Amino acid sequence: MSEAIFLLGLSFLLVVVCLTILLLTAIPTFQELGKAANSVVRLADTLTRELPATLEAIRMTGLELSELSDELNQGAKSAGEAVKQVNDGIKGVRQSASSATIATKSAFAGIKAGLKSLGRPRRQRRSDPYQEKIRSNNQSIRDLESFSDDEDDASNQGRLITPDDIRSEGFMGDLNSED
Repeated sequence: MSEAIFLLGLSFLLVVVCLTILLLTAIPTFQELGKAANSVVRLADTLTRELPATLEAIRMTGLELSELSDELNQGAKSAGEAVKQVNDGIKGVRQSASSATIATKSAFAGIKAGLKSLGRPRRQRRSDPYQEKIRSNNQSIRDLESFSDDEDDASNQGRLITPDDIRSEGFMGDLNSED
């Protein structure tokens, strides 16, 4: 029986020694856990102080980004309108250039025809007594009317232009197929 008590006492002693070793090794762990808890508390305080400002900054940044995107959309629309106006301007310039080209060609054709006609001998103009009297202004209008009545019979036959006259005299004869 004394041997059983001895073994029981020895077991208690071993359990006490093991618990003591366990406590001795757990103390630094408990100290580190305390330090970690203090860090968590500081972190929570920091988050409590800093997080609302950060969240407000993030919210303001989101609003600014939405405003910037709206401005970019308006800028893109304005740029599209400007491009459309430039395109319309280019079309107008093309039309003006086409008109100017046609006008220039017409002017050169007129100058060319004028130079050709200057190179040809001139026909003698028949003096028109009616025109000379108007220019000289020597006679009154009544005289001119009487003159025109007198001259109408004689000159109207000469002034009457028939299609044969147009073909035979100078009207169409001045223009060649080359002109």
